[in-house]
Amino acid sequence: MKLSTAVSAVGRSLRKPGDLLPFYILGGAIPAIARVFPFLGILAVWILLWATGTIAAIRTEIENIEGTAPNPEQNPEAFAEWMNEVWIAIESGFTPLVGVVSGLTLLVTVLLMIVFSIGLYAVASAGQLATCYARLRTERGMVAGIAGTRRFWLSMLGLYVLEVVLWILVTLFLAGGAGLVAMMSIVVLDSALLAIPVALIGALVWFGAIIAIRAVFTFAPVAVVVDDTTAFGSLSNAAGFIRSAPVEAIFYFIIALIASIGFVSVISVLSVVGSGSVVTLVTLLLVTPALDLLKTALYGGYRGQIASPAPIESSFRSQFTGGIRRGLASLSGFVRATPGTHAFILILGVGTFVAGWMAAAPFEGILDAAISERIEGIMPPTAALEFFGNNWMVALTTAFSGLAFAIPAIFGIAFNGVFLGATARLEVEPLELLAFVIPHGIFEIPAIIFAGALGVHLGVVFWKASTGSITREAFADELERAFWVLIGIGVLLAIAGFVEGFISPFYYRPFF
Repeated sequence: MKLSTAVSAVGRSLRKPGDLLPFYILGGAIPAIARVFPFLGILAVWILLWATGTIAAIRTEIENIEGTAPNPEQNPEAFAEWMNEVWIAIESGFTPLVGVVSGLTLLVTVLLMIVFSIGLYAVASAGQLATCYARLRTERGMVAGIAGTRRFWLSMLGLYVLEVVLWILVTLFLAGGAGLVAMMSIVVLDSALLAIPVALIGALVWFGAIIAIRAVFTFAPVAVVVDDTTAFGSLSNAAGFIRSAPVEAIFYFIIALIASIGFVSVISVLSVVGSGSVVTLVTLLLVTPALDLLKTALYGGYRGQIASPAPIESSFRSQFTGGIRRGLASLSGFVRATPGTHAFILILGVGTFVAGWMAAAPFEGILDAAISERIEGIMPPTAALEFFGNNWMVALTTAFSGLAFAIPAIFGIAFNGVFLGATARLEVEPLELLAFVIPHGIFEIPAIIFAGALGVHLGVVFWKASTGSITREAFADELERAFWVLIGIGVLLAIAGFVEGFISPFYYRPFF
């Protein structure tokens, strides 16, 4: 396949996002799914501390500390000293048994989170590449992606393990060889001068070996899907592609390198002004899918398995505005169709807010929060962009994390409720906080509730799909529908971000 044809195929495939991006959003939601384990661990530790009286003991020790927390920005040294006293008070409240049990509980949940995350990334990767391959063959991506998760995830997991093993073996072999040569030079020549060039040569060889391994493993997952082969079979096929089509392989590596450098540069700049989450969002929804489509198109073209998608007749502008309208219509239809689910999420949010309010009571007067300090020096344009990017990312991950039988979505809403309740209880100026929240909250809070309800809905849908109650095509329809609902939620959050950046921090200040 010509390079221009491959690039054109990528662009055309991206113009149908509803049949491509859901699996990439699922990949971005994996941390939200996996964090259920540490959440459970933290909850178990909290119950243990409460039942053993440890929390009461810690509060007593903290109350004995003279003074309140200094402002960390105005007096960082005093704040550091105060925090040191707080940590000493916390440590003194723990008995050895409670400390050991708490530590082991958290350690086990973190290990479970890591193992579970690796497996989920293999599943998501299988679905993503199967979706890309189908879109490049003018087939329906979501249906192929769902089938691909079952068919290819073990091979993807095998590739993860094999690459790590190869990195370790190469490192140990070269390090051992360089060390052996250095020792021989010392024994035979009675000098360590030879060790320096040997170490440099060894480092260069190691770097070259790692680059070669990464190059083969870049195309191996695509080979798994396109050739329908095993992890071991994909390695030889990927190596054959790089040897037979070096121009195509080098072209991909250059594009990927440019994208990586651009990503690091842009996120560095935006992080300075506080808008880094937008780059993460663009990477998730555009850069990563485009790179996957490109390497699939290049490898699939080499195998003669790609049919370039038909051109999109509508202009980008008309497609964009049409997508916004479709997103809002899908959101409206989803809300009307699932009133019970939304009522459940609303009750959950209010209930956990109250729980957070009550849980923060022991720390009232000891710890405090001030909205005026958090928004001090805010830059409206970059703040609005950051608020939108962060909140939409939360909505995307909350919704698609619900595919794990709705549990992570419920945990996400509950966590936010507890956090907001505790923050409100510790706020030194409650009326000021309320004044800040109201203007953008009328858009943001419903949007998060909609995302939570969508997560619960997708959990029910996944249960039906896993039990055979609905067909693969119906499951694909629900995933695509969820994408468009999230577009509608994104519109609400864009409005909320604008209001939160330009209006909420300023309009009430003359009255306080």
